Amino acid sequence: MSKLKFIISGGGTGGHIFPAIAIAGALKAVCPDADFLFVGAKGRMEMEKVPAAGYPIVGLGISGFQRKLCWSNVLFPFKVIFSLLKARKIVQSFQPDAAIGTGGYASGPLLEMATRKGVPTLIQEQNSFPGITNKILGKKVNKICVAYEGMDRYFPQEKIILTGNPVRKDISFSNVNRMDAVHFFGLEPGKKILLVIGGSLGARTINESIEMHLDEMVSKEVQLIWQTGKSYFTTAQKSAEKFASVGVKVFEFISRMDHAYAAADIVVSRAGAISLSELAIAGKASILVPSPNVAEDHQTKNALALIKNEAAVMVSDKDSRGQLWNEIKLLMSDDSKQKKLASNIKKSAFPDAAEKIALQILEMIKTRK
Repeated sequence: MSKLKFIISGGGTGGHIFPAIAIAGALKAVCPDADFLFVGAKGRMEMEKVPAAGYPIVGLGISGFQRKLCWSNVLFPFKVIFSLLKARKIVQSFQPDAAIGTGGYASGPLLEMATRKGVPTLIQEQNSFPGITNKILGKKVNKICVAYEGMDRYFPQEKIILTGNPVRKDISFSNVNRMDAVHFFGLEPGKKILLVIGGSLGARTINESIEMHLDEMVSKEVQLIWQTGKSYFTTAQKSAEKFASVGVKVFEFISRMDHAYAAADIVVSRAGAISLSELAIAGKASILVPSPNVAEDHQTKNALALIKNEAAVMVSDKDSRGQLWNEIKLLMSDDSKQKKLASNIKKSAFPDAAEKIALQILEMIKTRK
């Protein structure tokens, strides 16, 4: 096969960015001399994370439509028009063999223009309830890779392929053992370890719930790996400063999540699709606190699917300040339940999702040619 060009768009949160990078990695493994170009939204985290992963990226001046009345909505139609025009130029200039979208503001204009130019297109939908952009794109693209059964409620059945969600390669193919992971974070292997991750942008209620109980956590000899997100990092750092020597480690962002998962006995997490996919592959006993600030409350739906299979514990966001620490204590003291949750969540893992999607993309190109 001649040298191929792939254009990929996904961003806004880690839940869109990391699948995009994972798909690029799987394609690169099969086509090592391929050219890649990412398209993101200016000012969003993909503009930093994608170059850090070794890929070039260009930005569109696109943003989301706010559900509440605000002045930024007045500019929204103009941002869409200018982003469509720029996306058209990018597609014309780069001449991709395939365009892939994993969600985020920039994905809509880029995939729209790629379909108009006759470029083979694929979208990867992480959630059980797709966003409006992917619902629209689903009618136009060639293939739709999904992580849940029953997605024909939203997309044309003949385009759907069940692949699971692609996650970071260091997680899906991790060989890190617990002892090495514990030493990596400077913790003691003989004590329990709690990993708290509020998502790539953080989660205020989870962070506040943890901060409230740091004293008791330390008194019970529970060690903590705490990813706070950018907005809460300084606050958490000040609160945890006096506990640094007794196993409380605070991070704005954890780049080595393979080590974090390997070290943890239990995990507290949001219920975003990619977070759940990572927890399944890592096989971790988890307490989920779904974000209430997502379309159609899809994180709660994601979490309930696991609860039904006795694969996780759930605490609602509004109850987390009062209940989360109690649930952590109960689960930390119940090794049998930890093993049961870990075993059950691992049954829902798709460790080779990125490779499956890459094969679908290559087949799509081959069929066109």
